[in-house]
Amino acid sequence: MSDEILVQYGSPTLAGIKTGSLFTCPCADREQTRREVRRLNKKLVPKGLRILPMRYSAERVLIYLYRPARLEKDLSNKEAAALLERAGYRHENANQCVIELIRRLNDLQSEFPHEIGLFLSYPPEDVRGFIAHGNNRSEGCKLVGTWRVYGDAESARVIFEKYRKCTEDYCKQWSDGVPLMRLAVAV
Repeated sequence: MSDEILVQYGSPTLAGIKTGSLFTCPCADREQTRREVRRLNKKLVPKGLRILPMRYSAERVLIYLYRPARLEKDLSNKEAAALLERAGYRHENANQCVIELIRRLNDLQSEFPHEIGLFLSYPPEDVRGFIAHGNNRSEGCKLVGTWRVYGDAESARVIFEKYRKCTEDYCKQWSDGVPLMRLAVAV
């Protein structure tokens, strides 16, 4: 996993404007990926970031780049906590919720954990709307961008644009030679 992949898919999280980013990257060797994650965490943890492999599949790994302190705050939101409780999470702290999310992502017998949006800065009302609409996700959807919006479309539109601009700016800086650790903002 390269620093470039983190910049390409995790810029808003690196910049401190988003709690977490989830993306896949190549993984030919699990042990090599684990070493790479440890290397990156040594650099990122002091900046308030953490990176975790969430799920391995054939030559790919699902990576979660996130800000633990911000995730704790997001998941303590009353509506987010209620959604997690309804989904069967024992919401004692964010770390336990991440562990449960990893378990659910790796449980091939269960449905995809749609509450995952709560771990990615999606508004709880939009996560609730997405879950509630089941197989008819377009019903009640006001806007589609980084996520499906069922609540405040105007606020979401502003956030989508902020994420887009951040990613564009970070990718340009990266291509101009700015290293990952200068792009990772300590919050």
